Amino acid sequence: MQPAKNSETETRRRAELLDGKAIADQIRQEVARDVERLMAEHQVKPCLAAVRVGDDPASAVYVRNKIRACEEVGIRSEHHALAATTTAIELLDLINSLNMRAEVDGILVQLPLPGEIDEARIIEAIDPEKDVDAFHPLTIGRLSMGRPTFVPATPAGIIELLDRSRILISGVNACVVGRSQIVGRPVAQLLLQRDATVTICHSRTRDLPAVTRQADILVVAIGRPGFIGREHIKPGATVIDVGMNKVADETVARSLFDAETAKRLEIISKRGYTLVGDVNPAEADEVAGKRTPVPGGVGLLTVAMLMRNTVKAARQRRGLE
Repeated sequence: MQPAKNSETETRRRAELLDGKAIADQIRQEVARDVERLMAEHQVKPCLAAVRVGDDPASAVYVRNKIRACEEVGIRSEHHALAATTTAIELLDLINSLNMRAEVDGILVQLPLPGEIDEARIIEAIDPEKDVDAFHPLTIGRLSMGRPTFVPATPAGIIELLDRSRILISGVNACVVGRSQIVGRPVAQLLLQRDATVTICHSRTRDLPAVTRQADILVVAIGRPGFIGREHIKPGATVIDVGMNKVADETVARSLFDAETAKRLEIISKRGYTLVGDVNPAEADEVAGKRTPVPGGVGLLTVAMLMRNTVKAARQRRGLE
């Protein structure tokens, strides 16, 4: 006689989704309260200056989202939208003027810049005390030494997500796929400082799945839609997907999404594309214990942490920290 079937085991297992939106909302509420206290106790209203060069649509959206976030938490903002013909000298002049203005606490230059402008030269011109994007070499050096400094917003958001989701960092194996200065390297530093055993993988890593399958925490930031599949993921691992890619091909979308396929195809029909990370969500759900969705994951935390950095800059510049 066959044993009775357990309907629970028949149900396909799915990874738990980590709610980036809820955590980002918590952080924004905390920042808003900090801004209120600064105003009440010291008559200080933090100010963020955002600089954008050219007409790149994605950059325009990113800056608009940051300006809107400032309004929501009570931070004063300035948007300096410059023509694509702006020269490096003109951009440096603007940054120097923002450096000199005492009421400006944070400066961010939206990347990428037009190809003829040296991004490194522009970033190095920003006053480190106002470097809320945390891209300045001095900031990066302090971070690598474990000294107090601004932390790039996306890596900082990842650590907040892990902490607030009560995911253990100390003592676990962590793997970061991607070695950019914006995400890969700094998040590896932060994980190392929290006593994880950290491996960084990149395009020259041999047998990538064999390395990533050792990770209890897998962070992926490579800009390749759906690249990380079931063979890359340790059973029960936490997968943090930093990617943000547009997929317009319906066949590709069907290979990436399971229960969400119909919804994603509808989005492609209406908008022309849907967003997907660097992880194949349908395959990850078969193996991972927890994962971040795209959208709705790390991206929302990035803006929230930028707001926190701006308030931190306002406090530090006035000796209030």
